[in-house]
Amino acid sequence: MTEFSFELVLDTRCELGECPIWSAAEQALYFVDIKRRRLHRFEPASEQHNAFGLPEEIGCVALAKDGGFVAGLRSGIWRLDEAGQCAAMMVENPENPADHRFNDGRVDPAGRFFLGTLDETKEASDAGLYRYDSRGLALIAGGLITSNGVAFSPDGRRMYHSDTPRRTIYCYDYDVATGEPTNRRVFAQWEASADDLGRPDGGTVDAEGCYWSALYEGGRVRRYSPDGAVLAEYRVPAMCPTMVSFGGEDLRTLYVTTARGGRPDGELAALPHSGSLFAMRVETPGLPEPMFDFES
Repeated sequence: MTEFSFELVLDTRCELGECPIWSAAEQALYFVDIKRRRLHRFEPASEQHNAFGLPEEIGCVALAKDGGFVAGLRSGIWRLDEAGQCAAMMVENPENPADHRFNDGRVDPAGRFFLGTLDETKEASDAGLYRYDSRGLALIAGGLITSNGVAFSPDGRRMYHSDTPRRTIYCYDYDVATGEPTNRRVFAQWEASADDLGRPDGGTVDAEGCYWSALYEGGRVRRYSPDGAVLAEYRVPAMCPTMVSFGGEDLRTLYVTTARGGRPDGELAALPHSGSLFAMRVETPGLPEPMFDFES
């Protein structure tokens, strides 16, 4: 029998669970189900769980400094109120929303929102990574298929980012004062094999500066050292983990969202909780999640 490192904590069976984000103030985890258009809220201590419906697909969400959220939806970047409902669109999707939508995103240490898009056709390779702040929306990297994995080092001087179908994780030098990433280079890259289709989805960084990546269709989470060496891999009871995030009072609980939409019947029979939320305890804590600042 396969031994899994992660254990089930919330049986949501999302079509496409994504973007877990920990609220230290609420001691609660927020995450989304992109395809079912829901924002979930889970309090581990009380096991209270709520889900809020949205009018369109929501790719990513972040806590806002003055309350509520900022989120990347199919149509654009929206401000959500504290009940998770659309309050105002801040900027339209710069790409064609018919086949491009916002996907993974994260706030930088200064309160700027970095989020990317994906090309649903997988043919044009014209998705992008964007920065949104008080200056407006700016393209950071183009020519992508599926933007994912944005995360920042503990000192804020490095930014990570992945293009999932290309099985490539990049890192940049990062200037927190200006919000400018430079000197993009390959951090990790690999080819698919006959028995392993795993590719880098969402990621996060721990207090030691190690990068954690969820391997979609790889059934595991991988931890990298700051120089790109694989330190460890942890099995997940779902073939498609999508994104990791640290939470809990001590930030030593690592949560991972997963997906079940479109997966084969045999796989779902073997891994029936696919799409749910899983967690494991770790030795090295994560970093507090920055909040979006509308004045950044």
